[in-house]
Amino acid sequence: MGAELRLAVAVVLSCAACGSGSEGNTPPAPPARPTALSALHYDAAPPDVDPSNRVADDPVARAFGQRLFFDPSLSGPLIEGDNDGSGGTLGVKGQAGRVSCAGCHVPASGYVDTRSPHHQISLGAQWTTRRTPVLLEVAFAPLYNWDGRRDSIWGQAVGVMEGNREFNSGRLFVATQMFHLYRAEYEALFGAMPPLDDATRFPALTPEEAGCVEVETMSGATYQCRGMPGDGADYDGMAPADQDAVTRVTVNTAKVIEAYVRELRCGPSRFDAWLDGDDTALDASEQRGAALFIGAGKCVDCHSGPNLTDEKFHDVGLSPAPVAVAFTDSNDRGAADGIDALRQDPLQTSGAYSDGDRHAIPATTDPSLVGAFRTPPLRCLSSHPSFMHTAQLATLDEVVAFHDRGGDPPGNYPGQSELTRLGLTDEQKSDLVAFLGALDGPGPAADLVAPPGGATTP
Repeated sequence: MGAELRLAVAVVLSCAACGSGSEGNTPPAPPARPTALSALHYDAAPPDVDPSNRVADDPVARAFGQRLFFDPSLSGPLIEGDNDGSGGTLGVKGQAGRVSCAGCHVPASGYVDTRSPHHQISLGAQWTTRRTPVLLEVAFAPLYNWDGRRDSIWGQAVGVMEGNREFNSGRLFVATQMFHLYRAEYEALFGAMPPLDDATRFPALTPEEAGCVEVETMSGATYQCRGMPGDGADYDGMAPADQDAVTRVTVNTAKVIEAYVRELRCGPSRFDAWLDGDDTALDASEQRGAALFIGAGKCVDCHSGPNLTDEKFHDVGLSPAPVAVAFTDSNDRGAADGIDALRQDPLQTSGAYSDGDRHAIPATTDPSLVGAFRTPPLRCLSSHPSFMHTAQLATLDEVVAFHDRGGDPPGNYPGQSELTRLGLTDEQKSDLVAFLGALDGPGPAADLVAPPGGATTP
């Protein structure tokens, strides 16, 4: 069938299969366990050591990061008018301190966003342009974001803090909040903090003053930001040594959040029990789906390994459609732009704020990365409220149908699609969806899905 059938990525599923049989016939009996499936068995071992983060596996940092994950006090004001206080929103436009990591990575829902209106893209300070990625098993990834924009979990967290669509905060505000709210916890891990209460060196920002505000100009809307590089104001006016101190505190804050996120695992599924010899763990349809996954469908070409992802980037030819009523992620070049931006990022893991280089950044940007997005893991995904990086497909049945027709015609998305039409039978499509449902595990331990020890936010 060729490389064009390498079904991968911007989707939670890239599976399909060509097989014999016709609609209306009695479904065939499940095949015997193919030995190639053993490579997909869940690996409960911890992720590799992260050389960029010396506290990544520190239990004290882990508990502290868990508390910060649920704490909205590091966020600035809400910008989007759709934040009107109604169900699914985090507050009212202009309110500050409303967004936490847990607001879009909902622990009770497997760390995906089931909160935001429409259950597609996320509504933080503003609407995001892409679906919020799942955090389960994320510590095994070499690059982060749908487009590979970050090469560490802590770098990704800083990006979220300073993103005006998510936290709408800034490193100056984050650092001073950490000083006022968590000084003892921070210093227990990283040593003495700089004197962030000295307003002559570190300008004081209220929560409402942090981050960005939208300003209308003759050429359209723009953003004026405070407390981050390029603001032309509070941060840029500080001495270089004080800028460095603020950045280091914010980075260290993100590093303790990573220590918590590394613990978030899906766990073994019924599929793994079946691989271990439990013949009753999968029904006949799920077993046929497993065989299709590694066989004619060639899903395993991209969804490989214990988490069913090659952690690479692929173009599946998706024409973006409106989500959350009015938002379309048009002309998104994906990894081609994300990895280029990563190479220029002072917070990459080869930089001054890292404890060591992860060596994950590609040396060049291959043309195939235009319009390509990260292959998502397939474990614990059956209850996700939407799929694809755009969140425009609502069910796994729709995702399978998308791949069955070979994606969308060219002309409305960047790059070149890797898909071609498959012509699956209804039984095959149903079997693939059934198999994906058998990949759900128990999720993280109960003591991880709430603030530690019943702690409350400051």
